Amino acid sequence: MVGGVEEHLTVGRVAGLAGVSVRTLHHYDEIGLVRPSARTAAGYRAYSAADVERLREVLAYRRLGFGLREIARLVDDPATDTVAHLHRLRGLLLEQRDRAAATVTAIDRELEARAMGIRTTPEEQLTMFGAKLYDAIGSDYPATRRTEPRIAARVWDALGDARTVLNVGAGTGSYEPPDRDVTAVEPSAVMRAQRPTGAARCVAAHAESLPFEDKSFDAAMAFSTVHHWRDPIAGLREMRRVARRVVVVTYDASTPAWRERFWLIRDYLPEFADLLVGWPSLADLTRAIGGRAEPVLIPWDCADGFFEAYWRRPEAYLDEPVRRAVSVWTRVGPQAELRAVARLRDDLSSGRWAERNRDLVALDAAELGLRLLVA
Repeated sequence: MVGGVEEHLTVGRVAGLAGVSVRTLHHYDEIGLVRPSARTAAGYRAYSAADVERLREVLAYRRLGFGLREIARLVDDPATDTVAHLHRLRGLLLEQRDRAAATVTAIDRELEARAMGIRTTPEEQLTMFGAKLYDAIGSDYPATRRTEPRIAARVWDALGDARTVLNVGAGTGSYEPPDRDVTAVEPSAVMRAQRPTGAARCVAAHAESLPFEDKSFDAAMAFSTVHHWRDPIAGLREMRRVARRVVVVTYDASTPAWRERFWLIRDYLPEFADLLVGWPSLADLTRAIGGRAEPVLIPWDCADGFFEAYWRRPEAYLDEPVRRAVSVWTRVGPQAELRAVARLRDDLSSGRWAERNRDLVALDAAELGLRLLVA
């Protein structure tokens, strides 16, 4: 706004600011994708604020690789406003970042193998660099990611008398109650393919847009998956919409001293904190479902190999299959992973780890930030 009057931008000015050619803008105009709807004082066609907002969305989707027809469908969706588009774009960019991180990891492993005179097979090369690269991160889940019965008991008890349960971000099916009518939601084809025979039916969908009517289920649950969602708050609200009861196991990084809670983050992997930039607070997550939060202790012999599970068994973090089944290691990148593992190996050999963490030996369970949200 200039002097109380909305300022309109000429085609040339918009092209310069957006980093695209005038020809591109003319093409968008011709096909009806983005048409300048205003006029300057001199009578030239110009872009209003609403036009610029639409163009920004078009360019963002275009740079993510969407085709023009698909972009038109997305930006013309009457059910999606600007805020929803921004959330969607943010999620897509985060997913693209994770794919890029996984690609870097694959390249580094290939380089390390070649430095040792080892040639990867054609199948390995296609698996790591092909279209299913990101899904390949979860291919080791069945080996180490199993239901921990003591934590499962907490989750199933929180479900109350619910008979129909929706499991959102279900993965391979861990923590699905065996005595209820379960419907699973999982976007990853690799995860769906690893679900055991006889598991609940699984729908390919995202948490932020659940394909179910309001109050379709007695309860909706989500176990250690919210951090993978494009928009955690939107996903939790969707769970609240489709179910009368909501049960979520997630992570709390709200307390000032949370970095000191777990020795692996504190002493070896400070990069973990970067993964939580922009992560909603526990209060925000709880508010999204209108519920309460309770701490979940992790037993020292936890059967489920999630990130914090081996807090009293540090040698486990030296094992490649253990790390590959936890997305944290891929997301921090190979440099941080190799450094952390090397340092931990040295400290275990020298006895420094045992000296620093001698109090842990007496504990049967530890409070490391795991939270049960119930509404």
